[in-house]
Order: sequence, then C-alpha cells, then structure tokens
Amino acid sequence: MNKLVLKGFLLFGFCAFAQNAVSEKDFKSVEQKVIDWRRDFHQYPELSNREFKTAEKIAKHLKSLGIEVQTGVAKTGVVGVLKGNTPGKVVALRADIDALPVTERNDLSFKSEVVGEFQGEEVGVMHACGHDTHIAILMGVAEILSKNKDKIKGTVKFIFQPAEEGPPPGEEGGAALMIKEGALKNPDVDAIFGLHINSGTSVGTIGYKPGGTMAAVERFVVNVNGKQTHGSQPWGGVDPIYIAAKIIDGYQSIISRESNLLIEPAVITVGKITAGVRFNIIPESAEMIGTVRTLDPDMKALIIRRMTEMTEGLAKTYGGSATIEFQNNTAITYNDEKLTEAMLPTLQKTAGVENVVLIKATTGGEDFSFFQEKVPGFYFFLGGMTPGNTEAFPHHTPDFKIDDSGMLLGVKTLTAMSIDYLNKK
Repeated sequence: MNKLVLKGFLLFGFCAFAQNAVSEKDFKSVEQKVIDWRRDFHQYPELSNREFKTAEKIAKHLKSLGIEVQTGVAKTGVVGVLKGNTPGKVVALRADIDALPVTERNDLSFKSEVVGEFQGEEVGVMHACGHDTHIAILMGVAEILSKNKDKIKGTVKFIFQPAEEGPPPGEEGGAALMIKEGALKNPDVDAIFGLHINSGTSVGTIGYKPGGTMAAVERFVVNVNGKQTHGSQPWGGVDPIYIAAKIIDGYQSIISRESNLLIEPAVITVGKITAGVRFNIIPESAEMIGTVRTLDPDMKALIIRRMTEMTEGLAKTYGGSATIEFQNNTAITYNDEKLTEAMLPTLQKTAGVENVVLIKATTGGEDFSFFQEKVPGFYFFLGGMTPGNTEAFPHHTPDFKIDDSGMLLGVKTLTAMSIDYLNKK
C-alpha cells in the first residue's frame, strides 16, 4: 500500500469514527447523574427477586427517554428497546440489579442501612459486588444513546437483570429466567455486551480475555449414609463423617492429579458439612455442600464424572453408601473470539491502548454466561479502585468500596461498543 492510499485509508477511518462518535459534552452532561443514581441504588439495595423499587426507578428513567419498556420480566427485570434512525442488527446491553445479604461496614454518606430477610434470617442488605454501578452505567448509556439515535444503525436492547447472585431457594430467576421469558427475542438479539466493576483494578483500566473468562459454577450436595453407633465403639457402626473426609480428600486428587491445569484452572470446594448431634455419637448420615469451578467444557465433564465415581466408590470402600447431585448455577462466561477481536479496537480507542489489559481467567462465576450460550457475547472488567490505593476492598465483603469516577469510562465504552458494533458491516 503506497503512502497516498494509506493516508486516504486512515483519513476515511478517522472520518467514519468521528461521524459515529458521541460528543464529550453529552458524556459530561450525564456523569453526575450516573454518580447520583449509583449512590441512590447503593443506599437502598434490594435482594435477588425482590428488586421492586429498583426496577421502578429504572423503568421510569427509560420511559422518560422515550424508550419502549417492558417490566416484570423474570419477576423484577426491566427490558428497554431503542430503535435507531436506520434499520440494522440488534445489540443487547446487560446490567445486573440485585444486592447481597451483607451488612455494610463503610462510613460512606450513602451507606446502606437496609435490613431484609434471607432464608428466614434477618440480614443487612448491601450492594457488595458493584451491581449498583452497573445499573447506573447502563442508565447513563440509555440516556446518551437516546439522544444520538442518528448514530444508531439498528436497535439497542437494554436488559436490567435481577437475581444474578442467585434466586432464593425454590424460586426461578436470573439470566436463565429472562431468556425463558423472551428477553433475547422481539427483536431477536445478534450480540450482547456486559461489564463488571472491579474493586481491585485502578479507575481508567479495562481488563478482557477472549474465550473462557469466568468459571462455570456447579453446586453439589453429597449425602453419605453410614450406621450409627456409640462414639466409644466405632467398630460397631459405619462412620459417615470419616467417609466424608475421605471423599473430600479424594476430590482434591482430581484437581491435583487428574486435571490438566495447563489448559485452565479448576476448583473443588466443600463449603459446608452437617452431621451428628452429640460428641459421643457417631451419626447415621452426613451431608456435604460445595462448589465446582471450571473454565473448560471437557475438564468440567471429567471432574463431574470422577467426583461421581469417587463419591460412590469411596463410600462403598469404607462400608457405607453415598450419592451426589449437581446443580448448574452458571455456565462458562465465554467471550466469543471473533466478537472480542472486533470490539478490541473500540475498547482501545475509548480507554487508551495502554489501559486495556489482557487478563487471565477467574474462577468466579457469572450468569451472563447463559446469554452467551444463546448469542455471541463479550464481557469485560472495569477498574473501580481509586488510583494510587494500595488496599483493595474485596467483592462480597462488608468493606467493599468503589470509586465513583470509574463509571464514566463504563458509560463511554458500552456506548461506543453499541454504535461500532451496529455500524460494522
């Protein structure tokens, strides 16, 4: 390519970008609103499948922008549809809206004092994972795009999803129920984008990874059956606690000796054991509850198969019996490689090349993955830690904290991704 052609090519690319770009003035006009919305949601959080007031505020805002709104999707979810001035593809943007049963320990002026009920217990309620920022960011994107319909070639669908942290026991909810109730239909979505604020990454940075990004999450329950006897005479019975210990030890050998961790990491954790009523009685049964985290479908299949074999085999070896049941909480959060590659230049021009970082996968889980099973999706991480801080505030803890200044980059990035995706041929 000669210099004249190259110059013309670059000039055409710049002009195309400039034509589709949203003005900095538009972003500045919404920044304080986004901060105020986030602080309001933070101060008045609601638990999974109980996000009634949260949904009302979202729906009211979308309607004020002239966006077509559907409420009550997956119990408390809100879906907005914004059609551009010209027809084209459909892109969806998703934000999760639920809080956690955590009592806040921060000294923020907008600290949550809300108390709720979780599994029959009175608990503090807190946005301890940043979903309040996700809501506010997407509300900001909706306002920006509603004012720039001339730059939208196609349709943008705003999905405000409840119960990402999981619905209460016995209830449906989350992304799976939104899909079941048609959130990706009418109009049919071609691609979906989402983000997650990260309290351990500095404001102004974006982390991404093609392929497996967050883990598939399985919840498992093991029931071990033995034979009750006096604690002083273990030979008179079969000890289910001892068997449970052997099973736990066996599970770890699946990770350390049978799983190729050069492919992707994997984790098996037993988080709860229930057995017995008294110090001198070997009980009849024991129950174990835990989680499996995987980032590769073949590894997931291997681990589940071997856990099943070990559970039954080890229990039999020690004179008892055991069963294991799995419940799929999330699939692998899998970033479509082609979509990720196509959107990388958008991330880089929005945040700056030096601020867009290729990261490793995490064993945390996200039910955004269920959307990605239906349509190509791209999920990335947004920095939320005050620059210069040496202490991060971990997610799902009473001390979790986010710097408000990080949200504007989220607004800019999702806005640019939507416009760029819809205008790509």
